[in-house]
Amino acid sequence: MIDLRSDTVTRPTAGMRAAMAAAEVGDDQFGEDPTTNRLQQRVAALLGKEAALWLPTGTMANQVALRVLTRPGDDVIVSRESHAVWHETGGSAANAGVQFTEIGSGGLFSEAELRAAIKPRDHMMYPPTTLMEIENSHNRSGGVVVPTELATRLADTAHDAGIAAYLDGARLWNSAAAEGRPVADLAASFDLVSVAFSKGLGAPAGSVLAGTAETIRRAVRYRRMAGGAMRQIGILAAAGEYALDHHLERLVEDHANAREIAETLAASPAIQLDPGAVRTNIIVFHLVPGGPEAATLVARARERGVLVVAFGPRTIRAVTHLDVDADACRRAAAILVEASE
Repeated sequence: MIDLRSDTVTRPTAGMRAAMAAAEVGDDQFGEDPTTNRLQQRVAALLGKEAALWLPTGTMANQVALRVLTRPGDDVIVSRESHAVWHETGGSAANAGVQFTEIGSGGLFSEAELRAAIKPRDHMMYPPTTLMEIENSHNRSGGVVVPTELATRLADTAHDAGIAAYLDGARLWNSAAAEGRPVADLAASFDLVSVAFSKGLGAPAGSVLAGTAETIRRAVRYRRMAGGAMRQIGILAAAGEYALDHHLERLVEDHANAREIAETLAASPAIQLDPGAVRTNIIVFHLVPGGPEAATLVARARERGVLVVAFGPRTIRAVTHLDVDADACRRAAAILVEASE
C-alpha cells in the first residue's frame, strides 16, 4: 500500500531505531534524562528561545500552551479550520475552558481581521481575548505556509493589544523548508512555540514547547496535569535527535513529490486543485459535482493500493512523507485520477 493518509504513518528508519536502542536515559521527572535534556536545549536554541519542554504529542503541547497562556472563560483567536478547533476532540474547552473565534480563510488572516475580532477585557458580556494562535503550516488548508512577515505583523498586533501569541508549529519544519529560512525566524515573534517530531521528521512520538524559562517552568505543571510527565523518555528523545540530524534537509523532497502529485491531479477534469498553492507536503483537493464523492474515491483508491483520507463530502487530503518515494507518489497520483472518474 502507498500510504498518503498522513505524515504520521511513518515508521522509524533502521538508523533511528539504532539511536533509540543506544539512548542514554534517566528519570525525566527528576530532570535526569540526559538525552531529553540535550534535545530540549537543542530545540530551544534552534527556535531562538530560552527553554523547551518535551511532550508526547502535539495535541498535548497545544493543550498545555492554552493552560499556560489563558484562563478559563477566555477567548482565543485562530484561523478557520485550525487543528485546535477541528482535531482535538473539544479538548480546549474541556481542559482550558476557552472558546475560539475563527477568522480569515485558507489558513490565513490579516491584521485588520485580527483587530476586528479582539474582544475587550472587562466587558460586561464579552469573554476577553487573551491569546492569538497561528497554525503553520495549516493542515486543513493544504499545508499553507504563513509568510514570516505576516506572522510577525500579526504577533506585533496581538502584543500591542496586550494579547499573547502562540505558534502551533507541528509542521513548522516544513514551513521553514518551504520558505528557505531558519526555523528561528518563523518562531521569533511568538511567546510560545510548538514543533513536532512525529510528522515530517518521521519520529514515532514527541513534540516540544519552547519559550521563556518562566513560561516553560509553568508548562511543566500542566504537562503533568495532562498525564504527560514520563520517565525514561530518552528512547523517544533520541528519535527526535536523529530526525534533526538526518531528516530535516530531505523535507524538500516531500514538497517536490507533493507538487508532482498536485500537477497530475489538477490535470483531471474531475478534480479541483490549484497546484501552485501546494508548497509543503499536504495536498487537499476537491471532487467536482457529478462525480464520485470523497468516500467513494477513498474506497476505490484503497482497492488499488493507495490510502488517503476524506476531509469532507467532496474533499480529500493526501500527505507525502519519507516512507513514500517519488515513484510511489507518481503511481499514487495516477491511481487517484483513475478513482475520481
